[in-house]
Amino acid sequence: MVEHVPQFGVPDGFAADPAHVAAVKTRLTEAGVQTCLATFVDVYGVPKAKATPLEVFEHMCDGSELYTVGAVEGLGLGGPHEDECATVPDLDSLIILPWDRSRAWFSSDLYYHGKPYPGDPRGVLKRVLERASSLGFDFKLGIEPEFYVLRPAAGGGWEPITQTQFQGPNACYDVTLASESRAFLDSMAATLKELGWGLYSYDQECGKGQYEFDFSYSDALTMADRFVFLRFMAKQHAQAVGAIASFMPKPFADDFRSGAHFNMSLADRATGHNVFAPQAGQKRPLAERYGVGCSDLALHFIAGLKRHAAAVTAVTCPSYNSYQGLIAQGDLADFSWAPVLVAWGKNNRSAMLRLPGNRYCIENRAVDMSVNPYLAAAISLAAGLDGIQEQLDPGEPLNDDLYRRGKRELDAAGITLLPKTLLHALEGFEADPLAERAFGPYRDIYLAHKYREWDKSFYAVSDEQRRTWLTFI
Repeated sequence: MVEHVPQFGVPDGFAADPAHVAAVKTRLTEAGVQTCLATFVDVYGVPKAKATPLEVFEHMCDGSELYTVGAVEGLGLGGPHEDECATVPDLDSLIILPWDRSRAWFSSDLYYHGKPYPGDPRGVLKRVLERASSLGFDFKLGIEPEFYVLRPAAGGGWEPITQTQFQGPNACYDVTLASESRAFLDSMAATLKELGWGLYSYDQECGKGQYEFDFSYSDALTMADRFVFLRFMAKQHAQAVGAIASFMPKPFADDFRSGAHFNMSLADRATGHNVFAPQAGQKRPLAERYGVGCSDLALHFIAGLKRHAAAVTAVTCPSYNSYQGLIAQGDLADFSWAPVLVAWGKNNRSAMLRLPGNRYCIENRAVDMSVNPYLAAAISLAAGLDGIQEQLDPGEPLNDDLYRRGKRELDAAGITLLPKTLLHALEGFEADPLAERAFGPYRDIYLAHKYREWDKSFYAVSDEQRRTWLTFI
């Protein structure tokens, strides 16, 4: 008689679909995979996993791998007395690492005491997606990742991987710099094409050593899974050329911020039609009033994002350094291209939100590369649905160069700034009921972690401060 062993994290008696598990294991075996990673993420979106041999794949799928998540950044359950969580891999998220085919990657869900763990960022997104589904919508998401690839400089610090040290104010689209970066860029592009993500362009961005890869949108859960993997992949490819990939939002005061703009739309669950696109015969009083070629539903979604802009930005720009990038100019020779105002426009890159001219979606430009994509997608969707359900009006679009508007003019027009610091954003998040509706019990865990991050960063005294002020006064 085989002794019954209780399953600690997942519900007692839980088992993954055996036919599905067998089919995936056959594929892995034929591909030569030896080790599996059932990954989950911490508050920063950094992947975590144990390495599980293929021989015990079935047990991994049934939730055998337990994790003390209190030892992981910002997931709760702190303290040695707390029980572990189990990971259950999403078998449809399988990626066999193109640069190491002996290893397979899965995105996973955390379970605790027989139920989905409320502090799991992936689970937070899934719960908001369920709400959208109950309203008849599927949430679609595309992300535009920008990041720096740098190597150690001979005299200390970091420098681009190129031979040419571009001295101009803006390196954007520079063909020479892109050509000199081909060892990194082409290997990344080849991997993205092999993964089948629909890569359609990549380039040298405005920052020296900064690059962007653009690929097709997908459902939001898949896109968030892919974004986590993309950052891991970029690190591997950078390491291969003796460099690092940095996802710090603003690594240099005199160079450009690394954004990760969210391009969001909703699809009708029944038909798959993009409901942000106008339809023949559709009444669009708001869109006609504001002279835009989208549905009124899209404008309600924008209005929800505007209403909850501070709370949303606390998640889409989640680090202390994020707000050193949300500036109009700073130490840059020209304007920053970063949003600074809670505003929307037709195709206006100086606003937080814009309606791109070549696609029916809403682009939030106040998202950066330090983002946890699950949490950011969750609160963005929750804000947009709030706008739809309350039929909110986004107000007049702003289609001029908002960097040139003075504070008095902005105040007179009722236009507010995005949060100026992480502290301002967190205070907005804490005061907004949307945060609890979107995050559930994880809201308090997130706030506590981020307030500690603010304190640690704010009270640090830098060498530069000492050089400037030690004997100045």
